[in-house]
Formats: sequence, structure tokens, C-alpha cells
Amino acid sequence: MFFDRNERTRSHHPADLAGMAKGTEKRHHHPDLTKLAGWKAMRKEAELPEGRWDEERRWALRMGLTGADTIEDKSIPTFARGELPHYAGINTFLKAPYAEDVLEVSHYDATVLGIPFDGGTTYRAGTRFGPQGVRKISALYTPYNYEIGVDLREQMTLCDAGDVFTIPANIEKSFDQISRAVSHVFSSGSLPIMIGGDHSIGFPCVRGIAECTSKKIGIVHFDRHADIQEKDLDERMHTTPWFHSTNLPNVPAKNLVQIGIGGWQVPREAVKVARERETNIITMGDMEKMGIDKTIEMALEMAWDGVDMVYMSFDIDSIDCGFVPGTGWPEPGGFLPREALALASGIAAEGICGMELVEVAPPYDVSDITALMGTRVIVDVLGALVANGKLGEHRKHIDKPVKIPHGEFEGKRWSNAEPHKF
Repeated sequence: MFFDRNERTRSHHPADLAGMAKGTEKRHHHPDLTKLAGWKAMRKEAELPEGRWDEERRWALRMGLTGADTIEDKSIPTFARGELPHYAGINTFLKAPYAEDVLEVSHYDATVLGIPFDGGTTYRAGTRFGPQGVRKISALYTPYNYEIGVDLREQMTLCDAGDVFTIPANIEKSFDQISRAVSHVFSSGSLPIMIGGDHSIGFPCVRGIAECTSKKIGIVHFDRHADIQEKDLDERMHTTPWFHSTNLPNVPAKNLVQIGIGGWQVPREAVKVARERETNIITMGDMEKMGIDKTIEMALEMAWDGVDMVYMSFDIDSIDCGFVPGTGWPEPGGFLPREALALASGIAAEGICGMELVEVAPPYDVSDITALMGTRVIVDVLGALVANGKLGEHRKHIDKPVKIPHGEFEGKRWSNAEPHKF
């Protein structure tokens, strides 16, 4: 490459220099920077508020004491509180506030729920550790995305309500616990974001939302597997959630859209049910031929046809197993990470009534990359909701909220009535 310091002009080849000598127009290497997404994103950041970040730093000093006198940055507390440092603290999702009192979830736009359950697994267990794995690696992230110009801390409220108390030896009792938890969050008006857990939780999660509304719900499901047979090994397992979900009176089978299905792990029993119920399958090959934008357009058209809300289910094994080894049913030939993120964001841009991220199995993961991908899917979905003004759209459809009783207790856990005095 040749560079003319006087003219600030870049040229790739000696022939270009010859052309300059003849008086021809100089060839400029750089395009108009104002047309680049990076330039636009840089300027958009200046428009974002910063009040919540200032508030968090003040909160950290109140809760964690002011730092040592030698610390020059006076926003750093003695005890780690909040987002920083990323390597310390008690990990909730994105270091969001922990709603230990689940009655407080109504104060937040969205609520993360862990569902540590792998009793519906038919081969490799380990997804019960999925919520822990995702929360741990989510500490790596900040709430700000440069490219889309969204700061989740500043533009929405988010909490982590901890985990549902599932029963390891009983699928049906665990399902009842899950539906009860999801219905509580949904009834509060907060958007439920579930971290599994195996894919059997899809049914109780949808059921928990469906019982809080008389309105109809469509489903967009990302996966390599159809998961719509009635039973597997004589039980409702992680291969069966959509059979039972589409049996619910307000979840029509015709509005189930499954994206990425294919390979050598789709049971023929599931194909028969999908054909009988006239559900919609977009294979990985279909997506490749149509492209991401057309796939999103078709999926939204089918999922939203005649319904009021759409639920998103994202199985991490829909992504090529070379990128997500930590899952129970790895399958080559899935989405590339960029494709998966673009598709999930495109579906969320029209609004969702809830979301699940399932089948992250940390015991099989490598350097937390599967859990990290799961984290990225969730934050990209939240970012798309915020960027498109769709967060909270589900609230107008909550016409049958549930109310679940709580126990009675006064005081604080593991504490004395009065502080120690010296």
C-alpha cells in the first residue's frame, strides 16, 4: 500500500500512482465515515441517559461503605456491590438486583427466573446447572450495547428473582411449581425471562402465562429438534413441550413456528404430530436459502396470525455444536452465532410475552462459551424490545391475573433483633 502524506490519499497499486501523475482523479481509500454504523453508534451514545449508572454508584457506597483513603476513584466502595468489579460479588443475571421478596417483581419491567430442572432429559443430564452457569458468565457483560445504542440499565428495569424450587424426582410436581412461578411474574406485569433447565420446561412456562389471560398466544421456537411428540419414555419429557402447550385452549397449534429444525435427531413421531396439527417448520436449509430477513418475516407472519401475543423459546442447541458444546443434544449444522442473534432479535422486535433460554449444560461446556451464548441471546432480545419500544406490550393482555398466597414472617433471616454493641 502507498500513502501520499501530503495529499492524505491512500492507493493500493503503483498503477494508481501513475494515474495521479497523468492528472486523473485521485482514488480515496476511505468511504464517507458518516455512513458507517460505527460512526452513528458513537454519536447515539451521547443521547443515552446516565442517571441510573450514577444512582448505582451512590447505592454501592451506601451499601458497601466508602473506599480506602488511598483509592482515588471515590465511587469505589469497600465491599463489592453492583456490576463492578465483574470478577467479584454475588452473581445474579447481569448483576441485576436480587428480588428475594418475589412480591417485588412488580416493580420491574422484566424478571429473570432460573429453572434448575433436568428431570425431563432423555440422554445427557446437567442442565439443572444452566441457571448458575448463565448467571456466572453474565457478569462479563455490561448493560450497554454499542451497535444498537441501548443501555438496559438506563432504559428499563430488570431483576433476578432467583430459582424456582423444582423437585428432582418428580416431573409433574416440578411442572406445577414452574407454572405457578411464571404465572406470578406474568400477573405482576413484569416480563418473565426463564433460564433452564431442559426443554421440558417449555410446557409449564407457556401454561403459566396462558392461565393469566384469555387472549391467544403464538410460539416461535428455535431448535434443531421438533419437540412435539406426546410422550417420550412414557413421560412428558424435553422432547414433548409443544404437544402439550398446543393443547392449551388459547395456544393454537397453527401459530407454532419452529426455526432451525433438521439433522439426524428429529424423531418421526414428532414429524407425524407436526403434520397432523399443521404447525410450521422452517428448516436450517430454508433459512439459508431465504436469508435472515425473509425468515423473520415469515416466522412473524405465521406466529402472529390471529393471536394477541407471541412467546419465544430458544434452545441453545439450535446453534452449531462447534460453538455451543455445553448442551445435552449437540448437533452439527445449526445456526452460526450471528445468524441466531439476528433471528432472535428480529422476532423480539415485534414484542414477546415471555422467553425461555434452555438446554445449557455447564458440565459439558468449554470455557463457559455455551453459557455465554445463552446470555447473549437474552440480552439481545431485551435490547431489541427496548430499541423497538415493545417492552411491556404484554401487560394489556393480562385479564386473568393470579394471586398466590405467601407465608407470614417478621424480622430478618439469621440475625439478632438488635445489632451488636461495643
